[in-house]
Amino acid sequence: MPVDDILMTAEEKMQKTEEVIVREFTGVRTGKASPGLVENLLVDVYGSQMRLREVASITTPESRTLAIQPWDVSTVGSIEKAIQKANLGLNPAVDGKLIRINLPELSEERRVEFTKIVKRMTEDGRVSVRHVRRDAMDVIKKETKTGIITEDEGSQGEKEIQKLTDKYIAKLDTHLEKKEKEIMTV
Repeated sequence: MPVDDILMTAEEKMQKTEEVIVREFTGVRTGKASPGLVENLLVDVYGSQMRLREVASITTPESRTLAIQPWDVSTVGSIEKAIQKANLGLNPAVDGKLIRINLPELSEERRVEFTKIVKRMTEDGRVSVRHVRRDAMDVIKKETKTGIITEDEGSQGEKEIQKLTDKYIAKLDTHLEKKEKEIMTV
């Protein structure tokens, strides 16, 4: 496998890690309402589990309010249970065919708790990026040993993989800073 292919594969995996972390960040609450808080909750409907975004529309009519409009009125109770069971500190209020969630003001203590959660998620992302680096380095060493790529190409490839690793870890840190600022803003 040529060095370019190894680098491309490693970068794709690192990019996917970044996307996963950013998606996970949407589930961490900030001071304002976001459909990302609840859209991935699993709801027991029609004898199986489906994501909330697949059974209802989720809107933010006000900055601190989420409105969930199920497409099938019979699923209102299941959606309410799923939100309560998720232990997000949210209290759904059923209003006929609509479920409203008013987000209370976050206390300083709760904000610090959320920042710790986000830091843990970011660290998991960094570890994942480092695993990708390790795997790519192993492939390069193996290919160099078998003579498929030259020593020079191998050492250059290792440098490029390290650059990629540094780049994606820096990106994760940037996302972390942005999310922490968002959480701590009152």
